[in-house]
Amino acid sequence: MSVEEELRVRSENACELCAATDGLVVHGVTPDPDGSAEKSVLICETCQAQVSGVIDLDVHHWRCLTESAWSQVPAVQVMAWRMLKRLSAESWAVDLLDMLYLQDDILAWARQDAGDENIAEDVVRHLDSNGAVLTSGDTVTLIKDLNVKGAGFTAKRGTAVRNISLVPDNAAHIEGRINGQQIVILTEFVKK
Repeated sequence: MSVEEELRVRSENACELCAATDGLVVHGVTPDPDGSAEKSVLICETCQAQVSGVIDLDVHHWRCLTESAWSQVPAVQVMAWRMLKRLSAESWAVDLLDMLYLQDDILAWARQDAGDENIAEDVVRHLDSNGAVLTSGDTVTLIKDLNVKGAGFTAKRGTAVRNISLVPDNAAHIEGRINGQQIVILTEFVKK
């Protein structure tokens, strides 16, 4: 029996993360995916694209983890834990992560993904009001009027802020230039 056949039997022909039944692919769980069913999960193309970073995370799609995080399959537990860590800006994800219990060896496996910097616990991630990851140099748009203290003007909703910079130790703050003035902006008031 091939690995894909084993995974289809184990998952009952559904994505092991979101339970979708279309476009299922075998995904090796890093590090050291050896091609075995024990180190792989069967996931849909939507989950695959978001896990791999091909498309941005859709926060609402990952609410499926409230079910799949409780799987008895170690590889699924690892993937669920990693995705919850990436979604740590969402209160529901933090709550679920706090409730989740993984055995020590499975937790160590989940933390070993050296190839994904977003999973490291000490990485500060800046997210806009919609949960999209912000990076230095991005252009963002204000989603509400902001009074700029000390500058004597109001930055209007819809104003584009180009070439932002991230405040390294505070995920809630970015810096940008509006009306020639360099200001600190809360990430909750911008969208990418």
